[in-house]
Amino acid sequence: MTLPNTVTGLFLMFAWIYPSHALYFHIGETEKKCFIEEIPDETMVIGKYRTQLWDKQTNSFLPATPGLGMHVEIKDPDTKIILSRQYGSDGRFTFTSHTPGEHQICLHSNSTKMALFAGGKLRVHLDIQVGEHTNNYPEIAAKDKLTELQLRVRQLLDQVEQIQKEQNYQRVSA
Repeated sequence: MTLPNTVTGLFLMFAWIYPSHALYFHIGETEKKCFIEEIPDETMVIGKYRTQLWDKQTNSFLPATPGLGMHVEIKDPDTKIILSRQYGSDGRFTFTSHTPGEHQICLHSNSTKMALFAGGKLRVHLDIQVGEHTNNYPEIAAKDKLTELQLRVRQLLDQVEQIQKEQNYQRVSA
């Protein structure tokens, strides 16, 4: 096996081990949904979301109307609020953990008129990326003028660093 094939194989193996977390969920106008994410210290987290409103006439979810937004609140393992902010119907939030452990990520709608227009149902698509998955490698390659092999090595080094952080977290929490 040649070096590029080995590097590609390792990259695919690590991509399988550390995927991003994408899901969708339904909430009512006054509901709050929270998720627990175990995060090592000094690790970047990016969350992206998109909302859809339930339409009674078409019996389906449609893109959210202007004015609808989400409130995102993130608490560290000591329940200290590290992010509390209002966003639009589609948004992106970013934070870096400074304390290892379970971080709580909560989202809820900022609208009280949703029940009038949507039957009270909102679908939220949420994608949470942790660690090296937050890096935009095509952008890094273009900016730093990296070859494909150099980019793969950079990705592997980032993944090794993230694995070390996770192992240190496991040692501390065990």
